[in-house]
Amino acid sequence: MLLSAIGVYGVVSYSVTQRSHEIGVRMALGAQMSDVLKLVVGQGMILVIGGVGLGLIAAFALSRVMESLLFGVSATDVTTFAATSLILAGVALGACLVPARRATKVDPMESLRYE
Repeated sequence: MLLSAIGVYGVVSYSVTQRSHEIGVRMALGAQMSDVLKLVVGQGMILVIGGVGLGLIAAFALSRVMESLLFGVSATDVTTFAATSLILAGVALGACLVPARRATKVDPMESLRYE
């Protein structure tokens, strides 16, 4: 979980750094802090949901192969898959919020002066 949180944080943080000029222009044109927060978190969570979906497909396929090594749960235990996915999505949401909060602090005047 820590590795996934660090990875999501790194990707979203890099994206915010690259797009700080664009975010500043959006804020100068009237975007509210909540709009910027939704934009950054939404884009980060789209990546997370796609990754979780692909991970669930791969885990379902591989659990059939490793069924003899599983003790106490079935190979397709829905509760385990759902709980793990929700915990991972929650951790990723927390990792997206840190760079998103930083994006809301972009000064529009600095971005316009950059041009």
